[in-house]
Order: sequence, then structure tokens, then C-alpha cells
Amino acid sequence: MSASGNARGGMAWPVLAVLVSIVSVQAGASLAKQLFPVIGPTGTTTVRLVMGTLILWAVLRPWRVRGTLPWKWLLAYGVTLGTMNTVFYLALQRIPLGIAVAVEFLGPLAVAVIGSRRAIDFVWVALAAAGLLLFVPWDQAQQSLDIIGLLLALLAGACWGMYIVFGQRLGADHGTSMVAYGSLVAMVVAAPWGIASAGTALLAPALLPAALGLGVLSMALPYALEMAALARIPTRTFGLLMSLEPAVAALCGLLFLHERLGVLQWLAIAAIMAASAGATLGARTSARDA
Repeated sequence: MSASGNARGGMAWPVLAVLVSIVSVQAGASLAKQLFPVIGPTGTTTVRLVMGTLILWAVLRPWRVRGTLPWKWLLAYGVTLGTMNTVFYLALQRIPLGIAVAVEFLGPLAVAVIGSRRAIDFVWVALAAAGLLLFVPWDQAQQSLDIIGLLLALLAGACWGMYIVFGQRLGADHGTSMVAYGSLVAMVVAAPWGIASAGTALLAPALLPAALGLGVLSMALPYALEMAALARIPTRTFGLLMSLEPAVAALCGLLFLHERLGVLQWLAIAAIMAASAGATLGARTSARDA
């Protein structure tokens, strides 16, 4: 077999791992939304973070880290993570999954292009803005869409952008074990809201299988797959694959939640995906040429 054939073979399973990770996250979000009638969005956030944190601590064993923990950055990372999860699930209560994920993607897009002076990056911003405007129900003929839900998804996107910035700082200086500590902080931030909303319903034994599934699908499995894939594929390839997430979310919403989107909404998702992919390509090319 040729060297190029080996390279293609070597790329195949990391790409598959990223795709499985994307499907896992969105299947987990679909499962989470089905729990809303039982424990509400804040209760579901609490369940996700508690179960996900337990799994991360069991896998990563962060107590083995030596030295002083960077508490300032850990607190910023964890508070952002807890807020992002809570606000996203509140948005998901009001708008379809595919739309919520697409709007949330504007946060990472902003991080990718902020401070840029390249004309092409303004094209991606304009394309993303056009996609967002397509979601807005300008007249009665359009399918009704909750404006508060859109605003909550935008807030979740802003939190996602800050989460990326704080996470890069922690990961570069202290390694992946900081994710477990950050998840613990996020759990402490989100839990009071979930407990106040759902109360003793969070302790129902019947909830345990769904809670375990949510922790595995939304945090443990995708985290493990993404970490393994990132070690074997270029960051640009990873970013391009992640641009598929809004479409996968919309398909999961259709299959598991029976959420049907209109033509304009699909066009909006496509516009935001294209903007995300374009910004990812531009950012990585610029970094390589620098």
C-alpha cells in the first residue's frame, strides 16, 4: 500500500470518531429535551453536569495533578460552562434543537474572526448574520419562532465563545485534567437552579438510566472521541467537521423530537454552517502562513 493510501486509512477512523461524537452530543440533547416535562431544563442541566462530572473524574483522575491549581481561570471556565449549559437548555425548551445549535454556533464563529482585518472574514460574519435574520419570524406567514428562545441561544453562544477562550488557556498551561475541575465548578453553578426547579424529582430512581445516558452521550463519549481524534487529524479538519453539527442537530431533532423546520430555517442553518466552515478555513490558513 502506498504512503498516500496509509495516510487516507489513518485519517478515516479519526474522522469517523468526530462524526460519532457530533451525533452523540446531539442525540444526548434530544434525550435531554425529552426530560424537560419531568424535571425541567434546569433540572436536566443539573443531571447532565452531575453525571458528566462523575464520569470525567473517574476517567481523568484529576487529583493526580501536581502543583497549585489556577483557580482564577478554573472559576471563569467553570462558571461559563455551567451558564452555557443552563441557558442552552432554557433555549431548547422554546425553540427546535437544530435552530438552537445553529444560533449557538455564532459564539465560536465570533471567536474565530474577532480582531481579524481580512475582508473575507467580514463575508463570513455577514453570511452568519443573514442566517440569523432568516430565523426571525418577520410576518405571520412564517412559522412561529420564540424570540426569547433565540436570545437565550445567542447568550449560550456568547458563553461558548468565552468557554473556548478560557479552555484554551487552561489546556495549554495545565492539560486536559482541568476539564474535570471545570466541570465540577459548572455543576456547583448550575445545581442550585436545578434543585430549586425540580426538587426531589431529581432523586427519583427511575431517572437514573436517562441520567446515565445523558452523561455518556453528552459528555463522556464525545469528549473521549474528540480528544483521540484531535491527536491524529489537523485542527482545521476537526473544525470543518464540527461545522456539520447544526445540520446533525436538526436531523436529530426531526428523528427523535419530530421537530420539522421550514425551508427558510434550513437555509439559515446552511448559511451559519457555511460561515463557520469558511471562518475555520481562513483562521487555520492564516495561522499556518504566519
